[in-house]
Amino acid sequence: MNRIAIPTAEQTPAASLPLLDAIKKQLGVVPNLMKLVGNSPAALEGYLSLNGALGKGVLEPKTRERIALAIAEINGCSYCLSAHTYLGKNVAKLDDAEITANRNGHSSDPKAAAAVKFAARVAQQRGHVSDAELSAVKAAGYSNAEIVEIVLHVALNTLTNYINEVAQTEIDFPKVDLKIAA
Repeated sequence: MNRIAIPTAEQTPAASLPLLDAIKKQLGVVPNLMKLVGNSPAALEGYLSLNGALGKGVLEPKTRERIALAIAEINGCSYCLSAHTYLGKNVAKLDDAEITANRNGHSSDPKAAAAVKFAARVAQQRGHVSDAELSAVKAAGYSNAEIVEIVLHVALNTLTNYINEVAQTEIDFPKVDLKIAA
């Protein structure tokens, strides 16, 4: 049960309604995360703005999903792990072995492996990565723009991990169990 209520359509602040309607048009449904964040129109607009801007970035969509899977596992967020496993399989077309590798901070793709490993270190070290870790992601072929986006994807996913864990958001995707205790 949610510790922060997901508002009904009648309870949702008026300023959140057009944003939630746009999500429904895009996805066909409004995930519980979005409804929850819709308690605050400013928070919903901020989240959607950052998410939308990063979606236009230079980082490959598959790599963005790989990072989301790693960060959900690191932060112990069952909601996000379930959501990104679904999105990873059905949108990014990642196979089960790749999803498992991503959850462990790895990838079968050598370049993606460097990004996922770097993202995991950013999360684990709260941004305090070593020169060697930064050099490794650069050596794998990532540009400065891509590295900035990797860090911002860590932050974006941490944001959703934290709100879902605080709220104990009801999972509305096929449930995936964490490997670690949150």
